[in-house]
Amino acid sequence: MTKKILECQHLRKRFGKKEVLKDVSFDVEAGDILGFIGPNGAGKTTTIKLILGLQKINSGNVIINGYDVKKDFVKAIQKVGAIVENPDMYMYLSGRENLKMIARLYHNIDKERIDEVIKLSGLGNRIDDKVSKYSLGMRQRLGIAAALLPKPNLLILDEPTNGLDPEGIKTLRDLLTKLAKEEHMGILISSHNLLELESFCNKVCIIQNGVILESSAISELKKRMSDSVYVIEMDRVSDLYKIIDDKFEVINKNMFRIKINRDRVPKLIEKLVQNDYQIYQVAQFQISLEEAFLEKTGGNTID
Repeated sequence: MTKKILECQHLRKRFGKKEVLKDVSFDVEAGDILGFIGPNGAGKTTTIKLILGLQKINSGNVIINGYDVKKDFVKAIQKVGAIVENPDMYMYLSGRENLKMIARLYHNIDKERIDEVIKLSGLGNRIDDKVSKYSLGMRQRLGIAAALLPKPNLLILDEPTNGLDPEGIKTLRDLLTKLAKEEHMGILISSHNLLELESFCNKVCIIQNGVILESSAISELKKRMSDSVYVIEMDRVSDLYKIIDDKFEVINKNMFRIKINRDRVPKLIEKLVQNDYQIYQVAQFQISLEEAFLEKTGGNTID
């Protein structure tokens, strides 16, 4: 049985009279990389701050490695690494000096561990430069290195790809995949980069207006939302509205997409042929994470 590292149970949060989180529940298991997505203001950062004990929970529970954050905060948080918003570093110190200072906040973090996280972060060539000379992307990587110092089994990252170039994003993706697979770490990552999340996350949690709309494996979500959606390629798509009553979307001059039950597809094809359309291909449509997000949120953009 897979171990649940993080359990969010019926979380609610109010600021004054405004309720920003409404019965938020989801889990992160060992080896999961869960993409936590939603429009700006949906409640992502607030949820993360509740998990980390940075804000008070009005009701509900956060359980980390079996410990309740409200009742046993120190034990709950001791195996958690996190970056919330931009990592704060001493700009006049080198990356290595920053890591040494942070290491003093923990017990039993030796030089070997510092060297390990430097290698993992890909900052080896610049680790002894002052942080003031780092790009934003390099500071993000240094922040991740700091979060990894205590050997956490839960890693929480809020917008970690901000400022990273394509090579930096690939480095981060490879690192997170390795940590989840080889270290059985649970990872919660909030990001606006849905295309990138889809490439390495195995689960997704969609939040909107403080409500969880979806929490499932990405493969299950895409399969469920791709069912009954077909792409049909023909010699032309002109005048389809005259013969098709169902809602459809023209992709280009030779293709259109339609949501229709599987058992109705033969009749649709027959009708098209009877109206002198030449059918080249009928394929079930494979929805992307971004399209699934837009459909779930009613077309609400993520930025």
